[in-house]
Amino acid sequence: MLALIRGAGDIASGVAVRLYRSGFHVVMTEISHPTTIRRTVAFSDAVVHGSQEVEGITARLAENPSQALQMAAEGCIPVLVDPDCRCRSLLKPDVVVDAILAKRNLGTAITDAAIVIGVGPGFTAGVDCHAVVETMRGHTLGRVYYQGSTLPNTNVPGLIGGFAGERVLRAPADGVFRGLRRIGETVQAGEIVGTVDGVPMAATISGVLRGLLADGVPVRRGMKSGDVDPRGKAEYCSLVSDKALSVAGGVLEAILHRRSIIDGE
Repeated sequence: MLALIRGAGDIASGVAVRLYRSGFHVVMTEISHPTTIRRTVAFSDAVVHGSQEVEGITARLAENPSQALQMAAEGCIPVLVDPDCRCRSLLKPDVVVDAILAKRNLGTAITDAAIVIGVGPGFTAGVDCHAVVETMRGHTLGRVYYQGSTLPNTNVPGLIGGFAGERVLRAPADGVFRGLRRIGETVQAGEIVGTVDGVPMAATISGVLRGLLADGVPVRRGMKSGDVDPRGKAEYCSLVSDKALSVAGGVLEAILHRRSIIDGE
C-alpha cells in the first residue's frame, strides 16, 4: 500500500517510520522552508540537506511525483516540496495522512483516498476524514476517533520532566533565525542558544537542547524556535519520541480498521 503523508516534521516522521516498518511505501510532502524544531528525528531536513536518516531509515528529496514513486519502490522515503499536495492526483495513494499539525484542516478531504486520516485538532471523523488521532499528551494520546474530533488545541506544551511551557524557546523578534548551539548539546538556563536578526534567544531552563530551528528560517516574534529537554538524555535527540510513536500507532490502527471495512463491503 502507498501512504502519502502531508507534513514531514517529527510527529509525521514518527508515523512514517512506523508505516515504513509495517511494509507500507511512504511518500511525504513538505513546505520549501520547514519550521521543524526536532530536526534530528524529522524527515523534513531532507528538504534542506537533500537526505535525512531517522533510526536507520533514509529519506531523500524528490523532484517530482514520478521520481518519488521510483524512490519509494527502491526502499527510500521520498519527500516532495508540495505544500498544496498537488502530487496526490498523480500518486493515487491508498492512504492519505494529514500530519501537518496546523491545528486546522489545510485542504484534506475525505475523498482524497480510500483511507484518509487526520492527525490532531482541526479534523472531524466522518466529515473530512475517516478517522482522527489524538495528539495531546495525557490519557487519550494516540487514541483514534472514528466519529467527531480530538481535544481542542490548548497552546500549552505537554509536560516533560516536570516542565511544560518553560522548556519551549520562542523567537524574541521578527526576522531570520540563526542557531548558536547544536541539538544534543547541554545548555544552562539563561544561555544564549540562538539569535533573530541579532536579538538573543536564551534557554529558559537547563537540559539538553532537543530541538532548534534551522539557520535562515524566517520567524515571527513568539514563534516556537527551540526545545530544551530537562531530562538531560542526549540520546533521546536521535530517537522518535514516545508521543510520535503513540500517534503513529493510532494512525496504523485507523488504517487497518478502515481497510477491514473496505474489504468487508
